Amino acid sequence: MIKVICIGKIKEEYLKDLIIDYTKRINKYHKLEIIELKDNEDIKKERDEILNIINPNDYNIALCIDGKTYNSVDFAKHIANIFITNSNITFIIGGSNGLSDEVITLCKEKISFSTLTFPHGLFRGILLEQLYRTFKINNNERYHK
Repeated sequence: MIKVICIGKIKEEYLKDLIIDYTKRINKYHKLEIIELKDNEDIKKERDEILNIINPNDYNIALCIDGKTYNSVDFAKHIANIFITNSNITFIIGGSNGLSDEVITLCKEKISFSTLTFPHGLFRGILLEQLYRTFKINNNERYHK
């Protein structure tokens, strides 16, 4: 299973549509669960909510601006390699204040998609698109160019 833990609800309809579309696409390959937590200005409250649901036995990935970067093909290979020894991957997207050190400590790695800052809803869509691309690449299906 792939889980995406994220802070905040999506308000914009076009982003909801994007997320629903890619969720359906991904679910044809692998079970995906998106867990939305309440947006909170207090990073400690966000930390506590994340720590209540994170499973330390999963392969947890913190999505951070200072994490390792991959191109799409290498990201696909990396995800395939993780699934060899782990049945669950959890991606964690922090709130506007980022992720607490305690959450990051429970993660096996930090990954960055860019040094740019994205709105949370848009980034969630980008993550899902890259996961869909990953499955297309790993199944040798036409999509990635």
